[in-house]
Amino acid sequence: MKQKFIEILKSTNRKGMENVLAKLEELGFYEAPASTKFHLSYKGGLLEHSMNVYQAGLTLREQAVRINPELESQLPLDSIAICTLLHDVCKTDIYKEAMHSRKNDSGFWEKYQGYAVDYEAGMPLGHGEKSVIMLLSWGLELKPEEMLAIRWHMTAWDLPMQSPEHKSSLDAAKKKTPLVSLIQLSDGFASGLVER
Repeated sequence: MKQKFIEILKSTNRKGMENVLAKLEELGFYEAPASTKFHLSYKGGLLEHSMNVYQAGLTLREQAVRINPELESQLPLDSIAICTLLHDVCKTDIYKEAMHSRKNDSGFWEKYQGYAVDYEAGMPLGHGEKSVIMLLSWGLELKPEEMLAIRWHMTAWDLPMQSPEHKSSLDAAKKKTPLVSLIQLSDGFASGLVER
């Protein structure tokens, strides 16, 4: 899966991609979980989630273009690869192994190894915006549409969505490019349905 992930990103021929791949390796992206307890909360879960979002993105693009052929030029394959595979790079350095407790089938408490979030380890910038900032700081050439799609991929699950200003910004981003909606749908499809 790691090799396929790398091959897809290299195939975009995007300036700065080699450095991004080196940083992902250095920071442990391929071993990180996708979450603490929700979806794919195990070693390598983040890589698996990213690949699931990529597959969902390709499938949703295919169906959207079939229904509305005008979308084909607005949903370039390289942008879908970059946005789906790199939307959660912000999670690379925030999960740490931790012991948790749960009731077993017999109703007794037991300890198990899991993950906890440690925002002090990295830069606490939020979620989508942190991924964009990390990618740009690593030298990746991102199109404005890609920045919007990665920034807003969390939709209503994003904490700032509590403010009317952020809701208006999301609406504006969706009007600028259908890539925003595609990445949101792909992420939700993967985490909410495929990875249940």
